[in-house]
Amino acid sequence: MNRALKRLSVAILVMFLLLLINVNYLQGVEPSSLANEAGNSRAFYAQFQYQRGSIITSDGVTMAASKPSAAGDPIKWQRYYTDGPVYAPVTGFDSLYSSTGIEQYENSYLTGNSASQTIRNFIDLITGKQQRGANVTVTINSAAQQAAYAGLEKVLGGTGRVGAAVAIDPSTGAILAMASYPSYNPNLLTTHNGDTLVANDNALLKAPGNPLLNHAISYTGPPGSTFKIVTSSAYFNSSSANNPSSMVDSPTVLPLPQTSNTLTNNDGETCGSGSGQTTVLYAFAQSCDTTFGKLGITLGANTLNSVAEAFGMNSSTLTIPMPVTSSNYVIPASEALTAYSAIGQYDDTVSALQEAMFSAAIANHGELMKPYLVQSVTASDLSTLYTASPSVLSQAVSGTVAGYVDQMMQAVTQSPEGTASLYNTAATGQCIAAKTGTAQNGTTLDDAVFTSFAPCANPTIAVGVIIQGGGYGATAAAPVAVDVIQAYLKALGTK
Repeated sequence: MNRALKRLSVAILVMFLLLLINVNYLQGVEPSSLANEAGNSRAFYAQFQYQRGSIITSDGVTMAASKPSAAGDPIKWQRYYTDGPVYAPVTGFDSLYSSTGIEQYENSYLTGNSASQTIRNFIDLITGKQQRGANVTVTINSAAQQAAYAGLEKVLGGTGRVGAAVAIDPSTGAILAMASYPSYNPNLLTTHNGDTLVANDNALLKAPGNPLLNHAISYTGPPGSTFKIVTSSAYFNSSSANNPSSMVDSPTVLPLPQTSNTLTNNDGETCGSGSGQTTVLYAFAQSCDTTFGKLGITLGANTLNSVAEAFGMNSSTLTIPMPVTSSNYVIPASEALTAYSAIGQYDDTVSALQEAMFSAAIANHGELMKPYLVQSVTASDLSTLYTASPSVLSQAVSGTVAGYVDQMMQAVTQSPEGTASLYNTAATGQCIAAKTGTAQNGTTLDDAVFTSFAPCANPTIAVGVIIQGGGYGATAAAPVAVDVIQAYLKALGTK
């Protein structure tokens, strides 16, 4: 009997010690895991009693901050947003009931409840100092962001259609601009009056164009001829003898295999001299569909898929830190459909971010950097809690192939036959390399698509733009991209 009691006592003692260790571990090492639990009502109400950290652009513009609430408000701090619609795709919103964007994905830092802030909060508690959240600095450049939003508003304002623009630093992956249209004013959702909040939220949910959706990373549409960057890359990969001067088939009408259907160029125009062949460079600059449709059939869907994935398509895990809707290349069931996919017109879908990634990879000698939005996090005592480290997402193409595609993208703007020759160096004051796209989306109004980078000799910015129902890429999407490029280079002091 004594032996049994002794064993039971030891077991109880061990369980008590384990429980004590676990409680102390959770409270001393991982309190943030408890504070950030969705069901923790105490933490939910407590976060509104502390001053939330600010969200700041890379050039020092405060996009989101907290101010003291009105007298009599039981919640001590009120969130507010500067130029709310301009920066909403980045900041998102923080309301009584939910949050989005950086407000959601960096919430633990902004509230001061991250693991790295635990000791600092404990010291503040002892000294009687008020807890305060950390500031999050994002990679956004205010000049580029303002230009992106203004450009989208000019093209899309009052149309009920949607669009987006994204700019990336090709060498790091830092997102310089991320604009979405239509947008919304996050200040409508920071009210502490529950009835007003619900009414404002319902109004935004019913508004045309779904303004609460970040179209830059969540809306996808057909890439149109911008996908020819992928097809031409696959062509150059297929043989070391292939280069921009290589002659390729360029019929006025391309009969499609296994069907009576044919593929023609825009408005049935002839590509090149009319001899049935032209250089890859000329076909790319003039955006000849029959040329790239034929290349797609020759290369095969699996080859196109492999290169598309190297550029970041078909990825369901990309985050910036917000999750990004996958841009997809769907392997067609026939050679005829492969011809359409090679010109971005089968089931290919891309986001504005993916469009920027196409150009960023070419501008960075074939190396695609992982896009990211958070540059650093700074605690209330100005100590650094986090600093971004750029990382490689993939080697999209070799440096040689990137150089070939670079040459062809420059021909789009710099050669007379280029589809974006209106944006040559003389017109823009800067050499811009680009590819236009006019994407059939199943409606009477084609999407306008544009991808580009600049300056040609030493690229520091890559831009992707999608305008739903905008028509020609050079007409509707290109002006937005050019405005963003010019604004950013001016901000950098680049001539």
